[in-house]
Amino acid sequence: MRFQTELVPARLIRRYKRFLADCTLEDGREVTAHCANPGSMMGLAEPGMRIWLEPNDDPKKKLKFGWRLVDHENGHFTGVDTALPNRAVRAALEAREIAMLASYETVKPEVKYGENSRIDFLLSQPGLPDAYVEVKSVTLCRTSGLVEFPDSVTARGAKHLGELAKMAQTGHRAVLLYLVQRTDCTHVAIADDIDPTYAAAHAAATVAGVETIAIGTHITPQDVTLAAPLVLGRPAR
Repeated sequence: MRFQTELVPARLIRRYKRFLADCTLEDGREVTAHCANPGSMMGLAEPGMRIWLEPNDDPKKKLKFGWRLVDHENGHFTGVDTALPNRAVRAALEAREIAMLASYETVKPEVKYGENSRIDFLLSQPGLPDAYVEVKSVTLCRTSGLVEFPDSVTARGAKHLGELAKMAQTGHRAVLLYLVQRTDCTHVAIADDIDPTYAAAHAAATVAGVETIAIGTHITPQDVTLAAPLVLGRPAR
């Protein structure tokens, strides 16, 4: 997926109130950007970091910039927009580019199910069980090559796992899809020290038949595209 407008580089001054970030553009101007990420952004919001912003001229938007990327200045990037994964995954599902789910032709986003929940995507195909697909954006890296989820306690995430488990137990496919929005990791694991409840819910969901898929991304200041599947589990020492 290409960004709608050309990104511009900046330096982060500070992130605050979860959705705001003060930044310095290369011409010295200080601007406030919208940060489309409600998570902790552990390791991704340090003052002085090189970041990329997307300008906009939409009169309905108060903020004229949106924070899209962290530039690690070593050839690698991390995407911080948590709305992007669903858009990218939807495009890939509709194009049948995700091999594990390519048998499904019909893709319906945001379908109600369970107890006051919505599944990100409901996939259907005659002759196949419906597939309920929940997408999570993953960005936390505390060990070289390893990305972890979650980066903060997520009761909502644990609830989603419980709902997926129920779908699996009733004969449907239930899929947890981790979209890794960083280019410097090859393995994906659960951050059980950050949220033991989520880790337990994931283990229980796996026993119930929930599938976990991790997919990497190619990220540049021009676009973000899905890459190859990543390895589930921590790398061998």
